[in-house]
Amino acid sequence: MNGLKNVLATIGIISLLGMAVAIHKAIPLWEKLNEFHPQAKQLYPRLFHEILDAESAIEAMSLKIPVNEGLSAEDVDQSIKTIANELNIKNVGELPLYKEVEAVTGAPFRYMKIYLLCDAMTAASMMNYSDAFSSYLPCRVTLLEDQHGQLWIYTMNMDIMIYGGRRMPPALEAEALKIRNTILELMNRAADGDF
Repeated sequence: MNGLKNVLATIGIISLLGMAVAIHKAIPLWEKLNEFHPQAKQLYPRLFHEILDAESAIEAMSLKIPVNEGLSAEDVDQSIKTIANELNIKNVGELPLYKEVEAVTGAPFRYMKIYLLCDAMTAASMMNYSDAFSSYLPCRVTLLEDQHGQLWIYTMNMDIMIYGGRRMPPALEAEALKIRNTILELMNRAADGDF
């Protein structure tokens, strides 16, 4: 009986030591996380679950909106250009990748066009804050036809950029939110065929 007590006591001591080590390691991580944007604590668990559900980090970090039935790629293309102009976000480039695939293969390919949209002054502010933000610039919006013929509008989830680290200066955060909201408005309206 004493032997069993000793074994259980040893297991208890080892468990307590293990918990103490885990807490000791977790405290600096928790303190570091407290330096992040307040919304990071909701963002990362949600993102983790989205990655598990989608089985893809890229899927989880993307936003997509289905285009209403009856709208053609050309209709949505015109909507994106018109709405971008109205919302004062500059279209700094377009990449009709489907045409390149067709040129290389000699065979038709599903519609896929990337729009590069930018507010130069916000981009400059972002890069003055961190050069790493250049990898998010310019904002990309993609109009594509999936393998079933459905048109979709995609963009990256900018919440990761805005809330995923230490808090930006308030003026910069406001600019970033304005751009995010502009892109989302553009996508929603274009998916409805709005001009």
